[in-house]
Amino acid sequence: MTVTQQWNHPRPTWLITGGAGYIGAHVVETMVRAGRQVVVVDDLSTGSAGRLPAGVALETCSVLDTATLAAVMTRYDVTGVIHLAAKKAVGESVEQPLYYYDQNVRGTASLLEAMRAVDVRRLVFSSSAAVYGIPPAGEVTEDTPTDPINPYGATKLVCEWLIRDAAAAQNLSWISLRYFNIAGAGHPALGDPGVANLLQLTLRALTRGIRPQVYGDDHPTPDGTCIRDYLHVADLAEAHLAAVEALAADGIARTYNVGTGLGASVLDVLETASRVTGLHEPYEVTPRREIDPACVVANPARITSELGWRAQRTLHDMVTSAWAAFPQPVETLVG
Repeated sequence: MTVTQQWNHPRPTWLITGGAGYIGAHVVETMVRAGRQVVVVDDLSTGSAGRLPAGVALETCSVLDTATLAAVMTRYDVTGVIHLAAKKAVGESVEQPLYYYDQNVRGTASLLEAMRAVDVRRLVFSSSAAVYGIPPAGEVTEDTPTDPINPYGATKLVCEWLIRDAAAAQNLSWISLRYFNIAGAGHPALGDPGVANLLQLTLRALTRGIRPQVYGDDHPTPDGTCIRDYLHVADLAEAHLAAVEALAADGIARTYNVGTGLGASVLDVLETASRVTGLHEPYEVTPRREIDPACVVANPARITSELGWRAQRTLHDMVTSAWAAFPQPVETLVG
């Protein structure tokens, strides 16, 4: 365990696991701006210490290390946890399911055990719309049946069950946030380093002069391509802050969808990316994948009515901010 940045205040309150990652760094910045004291735990396998604001303490360790987690909570007088640390690549989860169950499920169990040991009783869990699998037609509510279709989604659902059961035994207050398709950047230094989502894949293709791929144009949607609910990562970070504020009250046990309630098709994303970047490549249609539902859009009414949170940013905002943060090849910059 190492502290790679010096904490300037003696008693931070909220522990953020995975806080040096893409989503985590946005959550950290949002919490700090709101005047919350935080400490980050991250193993830096995918995160970077450079993403954190100056003065935020970083403890470098794995969430599988229960004893160290408990020691960190005691040292910093932690009163609540935002748990983001997890593996999240769907394809990788299919190839390595045991690894995903170990990291995501055992990691959550380790965190809960540490919380029990030092009597920390507030938890915000970052879940995923992947728990729904291929939902029936219509907007997805929190009551939509859960039926994940890959190990990643399954581990998130098992973690929700684990938290629910541990909460009953440990008298925890918890909120689980099931978020949809995350994109964009709060500022260029916090861009998404991954290339597993549609927007990042599209930007990479455009900057390399490669035709973006579209999996099927014969879905039962207006333009034949899949529709998803895209959410700006800064809006997601603000949803975590709203959850933290709600957990000031005891006895909360609640799940919320975090989305815009608006759908954008694959072609909508491609067209917006071309407009924003000024780069144009004809897309290539490949056979659709049977595991891809035609339309998945959140119904965010519950989080709006109960926590007062609502997404503020548009698809254009997501693409513009992602482009500003995207590492562009030299030939693109000068051409």
